[in-house]
Amino acid sequence: MKLILKLIVLKIIFVFNLFIISNSFADNHNIYETLEIIKNDLKTLERAVYSGSIEIENKSISSSDLVIDPNSEDVLTRHLLKLSEIESQFKELTNKFEEINFKLDKLTNRLSKIQADNQVRFQDIESSFSSGTLNDSSSKLSSKPKIDENKILPGSSQPQDLGSISYKDTETSDTSQQILSVETTATIVTENFKSEDKILPQDISPEKQYEFATSFLKVGDYNTAERAFREFVLSNIDHELAGSAQYWYAETFRIRQLYTDAASAYLEGYQKYPKGKKAPINLLKLGVSMVQIGEKEQGCKMINGVKLQYPNANQSVIQKAKYESKKFECIKQDS
Repeated sequence: MKLILKLIVLKIIFVFNLFIISNSFADNHNIYETLEIIKNDLKTLERAVYSGSIEIENKSISSSDLVIDPNSEDVLTRHLLKLSEIESQFKELTNKFEEINFKLDKLTNRLSKIQADNQVRFQDIESSFSSGTLNDSSSKLSSKPKIDENKILPGSSQPQDLGSISYKDTETSDTSQQILSVETTATIVTENFKSEDKILPQDISPEKQYEFATSFLKVGDYNTAERAFREFVLSNIDHELAGSAQYWYAETFRIRQLYTDAASAYLEGYQKYPKGKKAPINLLKLGVSMVQIGEKEQGCKMINGVKLQYPNANQSVIQKAKYESKKFECIKQDS
């Protein structure tokens, strides 16, 4: 160890002498190059000292040949153990991080599959409605029950005015009048209607309530999202997010293909919030919904009016309006 210290001292003295000589006989560029060379040599020497061996005149002197202070060995050992402990902790944290990423990927894939499945179901329902062919269950529900024309229904044996009674309705084969006692009469069942409970938390800000309502859209719970956004609009009618909430309220109907309800909701948003952030896309969706419920003329006017009424709208909305206008042949109709 003493030999190493002597070498370092000699090196420093040598550097100092070179620096003095360089100031006397060399320019600044040569001084900089000389200092860089000396700096690199010092770094090499330091690495050799810390590694436990140095090379002097092509001969290797290991740390076993030098006398080392026991205290310095203890300090070095403690540092090595600490580094090893930190390395193991870092590996453990890395494994946990990778595990969490793996779980997030699985959840993302599952949500993507659910969304794709829902999209396919919506397309099947839309195609079945457009083609007029529904499944057996829906046809059974929508079909009217068959009525036997020969069977006389009570109170309607013959066509008559409201309030009149036919003779057959009053016919009876009993010879005595039947009297019902209080015990035999049926009890009247009364039903108490309760208002729906509030969905939005009441102890948070409107911004947090808006995020809470939006969370139902992200998970595909459109029925709850409909109630949440409606509640937000009624509770915060003058808030800056009310127009956006009204738009997403209408979207819950459009996604479920309830185009009449969607058109009413879009129209309400267009009338109440004509300058909101969602106003351009709201007008476009209103026109599309009007076309889908059979009001093509009015719907095309709204679709073509997006660019005229909102010239500074997002280009994606304007391009979407052009696409829907071409899709529904609104240009031919206007011409």
